[in-house]
Amino acid sequence: MAADAQDKTPKGGPEHVAIIMDGNGRWAQSRGRPRLFGHQAGARRVRDIVEACPDLGVKYLTIFAFSTENWKRTQTEVSGLMALFRRYIVREARALLSQGVRVRFIGDRIRLDEKLVAMMDELELITSHNDLVHLTVALNYGGRDEVTRAAKRLAYEIEQGRLTHKDVDAETLSRFLDTHVLPDPDLVIRTSGEARISNFLLWQSAYAEYEFVDTLWPDFTPEEFARVCASYAHRDRRFGAVKA
Repeated sequence: MAADAQDKTPKGGPEHVAIIMDGNGRWAQSRGRPRLFGHQAGARRVRDIVEACPDLGVKYLTIFAFSTENWKRTQTEVSGLMALFRRYIVREARALLSQGVRVRFIGDRIRLDEKLVAMMDELELITSHNDLVHLTVALNYGGRDEVTRAAKRLAYEIEQGRLTHKDVDAETLSRFLDTHVLPDPDLVIRTSGEARISNFLLWQSAYAEYEFVDTLWPDFTPEEFARVCASYAHRDRRFGAVKA
């Protein structure tokens, strides 16, 4: 990070921000356009927020792109979103690589198209040496599904005799989560005015701060992102303890 960027970094701001990027469809419909038009605008907004992270001291950014429940949407919208994910990887790969962004994907890949999974694997590989910003994309992800998959892997390790029930605690289970290489989020933001967490990072967000903003995701600017991060710096985080 350049010296002038370091000067702008807020003290006590969040290191890991997770975002539920809500409101793309309503943004498009309010303009008389199809929902996929809003998702395309939302994908462009991701670049702006990623680029803003270094100046804000945000090292880790996790975004909720497609949930395990989103398969319930129309086939047209689901197919359009999958095509959009493929285009995003093709269009953004070079920029992410050159800007020092490391990309990871979390979620269950079994239901995803093989071509998309191969593209995800390649993007993870080519950016694996980057360390300026760690961008994690939650794709076919659900918090309950993640914990269920982790519990199955943990049970298998016990069956194989590599662990016993006495070894199982919160730290052990965390090692089997999709996010085991990431710190827990400090701040979770949801756009569009909805005040729910929608099965996102349930385990990891136990002590995260939440910010629900009315802005629809395509209109969520880096300036508003900076204001939310600055507000976080003034929160009193005690993690269950009481100040002396």
